[in-house]
Amino acid sequence: MLANDFTVAHAASRASSLLHKVMTMKPRITLITLGVDDLESAVRFYRDGLGFRTDGIIGTEFEHGAVAFFDLANGLRMALWPRRSIAHDTGIALTSRSATEFTLGHNVSSRSEVDDVMQQAATAGATIVKRAQDTFWGGYAGYFQDLDGHLWEVAWNPQMLPE
Repeated sequence: MLANDFTVAHAASRASSLLHKVMTMKPRITLITLGVDDLESAVRFYRDGLGFRTDGIIGTEFEHGAVAFFDLANGLRMALWPRRSIAHDTGIALTSRSATEFTLGHNVSSRSEVDDVMQQAATAGATIVKRAQDTFWGGYAGYFQDLDGHLWEVAWNPQMLPE
């Protein structure tokens, strides 16, 4: 390899490396969208039952546009969008739901707060899947499902306290 060929090859390799760094997906999530069967009932559950703030359902002027957004902590937002609309938008066939595909975690500051949130969820209509109890990892946690079967873990983890 000639010196000039080495310089060109090195420059191309460096450019490829820099391009990879620029185009790498950043490790952050800004929106969690939950597919729901009944948008109005789901909004009532989160807004009225759990106290999440929302401006309500928007986008009803579009055939598959009705959605509700909720502001969560640190800039994270949650959307409720009908499962049929998600299927239409993605081109993926609507299938039956499964609660074990993922969980949403809600960490709290104390064991008693776990019990309070679990009671609030039950009062709002959630199904308690696992009553709060001591965990193998040294915390205290329980699980509930919202009206569409999404699985929430409410946890007090002494190693991961919320701010």
